[in-house]
Amino acid sequence: MNWSTPMDDPRWSIVVHGGARTITARDQAANRAGCLAAARIGAEILAQGGSALDAVEQVVRHLEDDPTFNAGSGSVPTCEGAVETDAAMMDGSTLAIGAVAALSGVRNPVSVARLLLPEQTVLLAGSGAIEFARSRGVEEYDLPASAAADGEHDTVGCVAIDREGRIAVGTSTGGLPGQLPGRVGDAPIPGCGFYADNEAGGVAISGDGESILRVLLATRVIDALKVEEAPNAVSRALRQLSRVGGEAGIIAIDCKGRFGIDHNSEHFAVALAASWLPDGVAGVHLDEVKGYLTRG
Repeated sequence: MNWSTPMDDPRWSIVVHGGARTITARDQAANRAGCLAAARIGAEILAQGGSALDAVEQVVRHLEDDPTFNAGSGSVPTCEGAVETDAAMMDGSTLAIGAVAALSGVRNPVSVARLLLPEQTVLLAGSGAIEFARSRGVEEYDLPASAAADGEHDTVGCVAIDREGRIAVGTSTGGLPGQLPGRVGDAPIPGCGFYADNEAGGVAISGDGESILRVLLATRVIDALKVEEAPNAVSRALRQLSRVGGEAGIIAIDCKGRFGIDHNSEHFAVALAASWLPDGVAGVHLDEVKGYLTRG
């Protein structure tokens, strides 16, 4: 596939992550392939003039359906053996946010989050999220406790900018293996695990949720995107995590469509595609993709 666009045509770009963590040598190929397949789904939508919101939702749904990742059908169980998922979407054009937490019985939580975008409510949790999904006709699904319970999995996310300059972001996670019931991490919390603003850019974060929450990490990225390009913005923000400790990985796109990726975890599964980047590229460490971050 090749999505190259003439220089005088509007551009688009998309970046995907499958989690900041240690990825065993055995699992690295699956992580690269899963992220790249998801990025290509979003790229196809954007190349045809589709919206960033549509691209992000379909990308995250694909990751939720891939048991390689801790989201949707790949989610890990709580200490009581149940599965509780968190997800969010944000529209950088309107600043509309939809987020769900501690949601059970849904295969694709990110789509429930998108259904919340036009609502006044920003975040629904537990039984409220379940009832909302039912009221919108979302099919119930008994999520199995994934083999991902070894702890080598984390949040998935996506950021995209479309030909109209609209930015969107989506996140989804199955939480921590053995977590307390009702525990909510950074993934569904705006300004912490994600944010999107057409005037600055978009960001999705993965890692130690409690540490990310404590420093409002996504907010720091957005503030930095207002004054510098995406690669520098994410690195500047990530350094703030040293105040509280913990690991994280960050993907971002600035308002000109440039990529920013950084992590202090051992690995960070990512893929990116753009109108100027034929076929897309994937890796499980920044070193594999950093040559593409300042292009475009």
